[in-house]
Amino acid sequence: MSEKLMRDSVRRRKKIVEYIQSNGEARVDELARLYNVSTVTIRHDLNDLDRRGLLVRSRGGALANSSLTRELSVTDRYKEHRALKQQIGRVAASLVNNEESLLLDSGTTTEEIARCLKNHSRLRVMTNALNVATVLSKMEQVELTMDGGALRAKSQSFYDGFSEYLLENMHFDKFFLGVHSFSLQGVSTHHEPEARLNRARCQSASQVIAVTDSSKFGNSGMHLITDIANLTAVITDSMIPQEYVDALESAGVALHLIDV
Repeated sequence: MSEKLMRDSVRRRKKIVEYIQSNGEARVDELARLYNVSTVTIRHDLNDLDRRGLLVRSRGGALANSSLTRELSVTDRYKEHRALKQQIGRVAASLVNNEESLLLDSGTTTEEIARCLKNHSRLRVMTNALNVATVLSKMEQVELTMDGGALRAKSQSFYDGFSEYLLENMHFDKFFLGVHSFSLQGVSTHHEPEARLNRARCQSASQVIAVTDSSKFGNSGMHLITDIANLTAVITDSMIPQEYVDALESAGVALHLIDV
């Protein structure tokens, strides 16, 4: 198999796993249409993924592996793509100027952004994430504010409707938005309180910068946060599908790609 075919195969199988996790199951003919390959190729893909325990082969298709469909905790997610997240953090921090006001979303990628702000001065930062706040609390040059509300244990972050009300009367220079799902319609999530809060944050910031690895592209959550046209920039890796590169460039979104 050529190097290009191998890369295509790896990408496709990765997308197949994500698609089946999102939808619970899929049929061979459905996947063949979706990825524009033969049913024979899809069967080979599914058999390989079943052997590796990434899905469960069924008659005519495959089912999600229930152990993989759970939402990862902050600790679990910190281990995923850690080196890439550190690179994203450095690129994001390079876009921050001294004396700016920032919103940092919850998540492990935004935690890496926080770590990279240690050389900046006189920053004002608001976050709803315990892990992000813990990092920033050790930096004397950062004026830290936390959103209140009820704690969501899995993500170690707080949500409530009052924060959204407060944001109506606040302004920030930049909002670094973590991503769970990124489709051609925009950034979305399955967690409705998170979607509400982040929609309000998008409205209160001059710039909205999405930060994510390429595995989140092609997924779609139930609740839309913002469409592509409202993003200022996206920081991700070079494995992003070409159709998203085209869509982002067409919308005038600055794209920062990290080679992997």
